[in-house]
Amino acid sequence: MTTVTRGVSGAPASGAQARYADRADTGELEAVLGEDTWDAVIDTWSLAPRVVRDSARLLADRTDHYGYVSSRSVYAWPIPPRGDETAPVVDADADSEEGDDYAAAKMGGELAVLRYFDGRAVFARAGLILGPYERVGRMPWWLRRIERGGDVLAPGPRDLPLQYIDCRDLARWMLQAAEDGRSGAFNTVSRPGHATMESLLNAAVAATASDARLVWTEPEILESAGVQEWTELPVWANPNGEAASLHDGNVDAVYAAGLVCRPVQDTVTDTWHWLQAEGDPDVRPDRPIHGIDPEKERVILATVLTPRNTTPPG
Repeated sequence: MTTVTRGVSGAPASGAQARYADRADTGELEAVLGEDTWDAVIDTWSLAPRVVRDSARLLADRTDHYGYVSSRSVYAWPIPPRGDETAPVVDADADSEEGDDYAAAKMGGELAVLRYFDGRAVFARAGLILGPYERVGRMPWWLRRIERGGDVLAPGPRDLPLQYIDCRDLARWMLQAAEDGRSGAFNTVSRPGHATMESLLNAAVAATASDARLVWTEPEILESAGVQEWTELPVWANPNGEAASLHDGNVDAVYAAGLVCRPVQDTVTDTWHWLQAEGDPDVRPDRPIHGIDPEKERVILATVLTPRNTTPPG
């Protein structure tokens, strides 16, 4: 296995032949690739599509398969309920130098790969990606918040179905897809309800051995308090809003192609063990900061926990 990275965000995987280059510099990339060939390529780039275009061009005659980690963000908003891979996508340009629009950048990356690997490429349209080394900070925030204990604002409903992918399951499926010679786009996430908001947060309580008390709060209360779904309370999407479809994608194709997702308890516990071993990840400058302000949480909890809201009727 060969990796090509800038070498600034951690050690290479055990057993990998690590090569270093700034992929945005085509000359650097060409030099570090040399004249070698590979069985398959896996690409996770999410900025300017032009970089993917140049990589695909350089590798077109040196590998049989190109796996690109895309995103369900490529679908035009709002994503339709139970949308499959035929749902409308955003406009994009494979030659673009712009990477600020995440959806257009990922779609542009797909188009760039198709230019050189039509019929030889898999586009893993991942949704929410969790697991160890999740540097976006969603599950790490929940684990640290629950570790602190006390009353924790838990976004309801408890049984809200979640749809996500453990990074290790995503990697395993992409390698298997390369071996099987698959091509095309796949919504690469778990089935809706593989976990629920309650099972996810209960797993975090168990992993941290915390005395935290989850205070389940209805979506209407969170909405009226101005809580931002997905970022202030990570993972959660208001089931009454447009973002609900982020946990409701059709995944028939990827399951037919062999995707297997591990239990939520394994994902959460292993993420906790990573945090304990290596510490919190640096905040990524290209992503929003996740987690609700403690004072804002306190104010909402004070409202929710009034006798009016906690005393059973009658």
